[in-house]
Amino acid sequence: MSAPAAVTWSAANARRMERQFLLRPAMPGEAGPGEVVAAMLGAQAQVLSAAELSVGLRMNGASRQDVRDALWGEEPSLVKTYGPRGTIHLLPYDELPLWTAALPAVPSGASPFKPEARVTPDQAEEIVTAIGEALDGVRLTIDELGAEVVARTGPWAGDLVMPAFQGMWPRWRQVVHLAGQRGALCFAPDRGRKVTYTRPRDIGEPLGAEEATRLLVRRFLCAYGPATAQDFARWLSGPPGWASALFASLASAGEIEAVELAGEPGSWVVAGDTEFPAGPPRGVRLLPYFDAFVIASHPRARLFPGRAYERALNRGQAGNFPVLLVDGIAAGVWHQRRSGRRVTVTVEPLDALSTHQERELAVEAERVGEVLEARAELVVGLVGVGPHA
Repeated sequence: MSAPAAVTWSAANARRMERQFLLRPAMPGEAGPGEVVAAMLGAQAQVLSAAELSVGLRMNGASRQDVRDALWGEEPSLVKTYGPRGTIHLLPYDELPLWTAALPAVPSGASPFKPEARVTPDQAEEIVTAIGEALDGVRLTIDELGAEVVARTGPWAGDLVMPAFQGMWPRWRQVVHLAGQRGALCFAPDRGRKVTYTRPRDIGEPLGAEEATRLLVRRFLCAYGPATAQDFARWLSGPPGWASALFASLASAGEIEAVELAGEPGSWVVAGDTEFPAGPPRGVRLLPYFDAFVIASHPRARLFPGRAYERALNRGQAGNFPVLLVDGIAAGVWHQRRSGRRVTVTVEPLDALSTHQERELAVEAERVGEVLEARAELVVGLVGVGPHA
């Protein structure tokens, strides 16, 4: 058996950026929002404006309206729902058969709720079914949906047992994320200031769970490889042992192959997918909160070297700060504040930028303004805003 191929960190990082449209944004007609989000393997969207930036910055000439049209238009190519880690994501609409099969197949950990507050597996199934039936062809607020779920299941589903921000939530809300991952629920346009939900239309038949999970591994390695089974488990918030067994099965079937990343064994790529860029990544990029690239890329200490590990991460967790990338590594943080038609982009580099990099940063700040449909004003200085919760 031949030795695993050796891949440098620089080559791996450059390929990830290239496949994420971060070295060169997609040109008009090359890739729309659905294709860009597919390449990212989802755009985290609990802060929707950040997701709009994540997608828009990867498309030359795009704005947040292009992303909104892809999400809320008559023929949507995106859907806002619960994705990896049970967090809100934008996902490609036509890939829902993959996601709705793969995500529920990820083993979950112990319930964080007290025994008397939990739902049984049978109750969870009953709630998910009720949610799907209640949302079929309509848009409901959370309170309207709750009334429908209780009417279809029983008073037990409405018991106020879940500690919430300023009170208690009903029992049924424990499985809202599962309903999203199963394709019974997605977000609809807001009704005034109220969030509404509906059921995705015409998503087709889900794939088999095993087929979908194996496909998701290959998709992950294509986007973020070389990567370890533990990287995949962390991205999905799944058990490391389960991921290791899954990777071993794929390796045995010849679907993935081992490589050494930066001299360390244990990483994998899709079988035969061993072409990497010859040069290192170059350029200045501004990535917003929860950008998929920083969340899924590992080893984290290489993407956030030196002081960046302390300044641009939140106790080792990526995504809580918008990040300045310089030549493919985290080199600072930034923040944007909007006032009318103007957006102030404050960037805090950790090291001095060259004159060329300063010019690139100015162009990137202008691009942030274009995506947000505002006039950008760049300020280089300290960012006083703490990490996003």
